[in-house]
Amino acid sequence: MTETSFTLRTPHGDDVARKICDNCGFVAYENPKIVVGSVVRHEGRILLCRRAIAPRQGYWTIPAGYLELNETPEDGARREAREEATAQLVIERLLAVYSVPRISQVQLIFRARLAEPTIAAGVESQAVDLFAWEDIPWDALYASGLDRGEQIFLFQSGFRLASFGLTR
Repeated sequence: MTETSFTLRTPHGDDVARKICDNCGFVAYENPKIVVGSVVRHEGRILLCRRAIAPRQGYWTIPAGYLELNETPEDGARREAREEATAQLVIERLLAVYSVPRISQVQLIFRARLAEPTIAAGVESQAVDLFAWEDIPWDALYASGLDRGEQIFLFQSGFRLASFGLTR
């Protein structure tokens, strides 16, 4: 069996150094991770999950996680909600796209609603709950790569009933 070794160099026609197999010339491209999630609404409240795992264990967040291979972003968002909150979602539309280069992520956040009013903590969550706007635990909220202003914008957008309206 041939031992595989890689050297960091710039492939022909490229301008970025990449890991290239010394034996066969395979280029190991490293690309950003795609994160999918949803701002999930139900009866004027928003679904949050208290994280049971690192990073930020114990903090509240929307159901979100990494997109799997061969999965559409919408299916990934639905899967994450099932895994974290046993929630069945109806995806309404793409709500926001965030580029977070410092952690090499692209985040696709959907606006969704519960298909059924049943939620429970999944294996990655300590607890799940539906929060009214005034009860969102802002100081215990984790939104990877987003600052407080972006968090507020995201949640406000998830609460809006019309694209440019301010009503819930």
